[in-house]
Amino acid sequence: MAFSLTLASASEIRAQLLRNAGVEIDIQPARIDEETIRASLEADGASPRDLADALAEFKARKISEKNPDHLVLGCDQIAELGGKVLSKPRDEEDAKAQLTLMSGQTHRLLSAAVLYQDGKPLWRHVGVVRMRMRNLSDDYIANYITRNWESIRHSVGAYKLEEEGVRLFAKVDGDYFNVLGLPLTELLSYLILRGDLEI
Repeated sequence: MAFSLTLASASEIRAQLLRNAGVEIDIQPARIDEETIRASLEADGASPRDLADALAEFKARKISEKNPDHLVLGCDQIAELGGKVLSKPRDEEDAKAQLTLMSGQTHRLLSAAVLYQDGKPLWRHVGVVRMRMRNLSDDYIANYITRNWESIRHSVGAYKLEEEGVRLFAKVDGDYFNVLGLPLTELLSYLILRGDLEI
């Protein structure tokens, strides 16, 4: 039987990255109450890195419990600025507040991935990217959101680097795949090491 990876995510970009890398996938998005889990973890003092890792694990575990023989990949992405976690914007006003807060600042983007099989974690990685945003005018922020809202509404930090969002940044330090929400090179290295993928 050919190797197949179950992706516990509805993210089109993650699916595309895996398929482009020649990984056969089947998609089973995990339905979890992210806001409640996040609030509980934050109340317990979880760091942004631990938060991303835990949410990725919740997703992988949920789908693994339903499909114990599958190799399941759970992912999550968190943006963090000065210890404050930034989420997907609730609405256009929230997007404006986030971009205003990040303007002229460096924030970290943490992309977590966790692999599960038979209800147990096999591998995990959190990729970190440091992103320096340009000083943005209020008018530019408002117009940017208006032009891009349908695309950025489900994106952490209210931007997509692969689209017009790249204009927001003066410097990006880290792996581009982590910006897109998946530590792809590290994942592929593990799958090759396991013998799931040929090289």
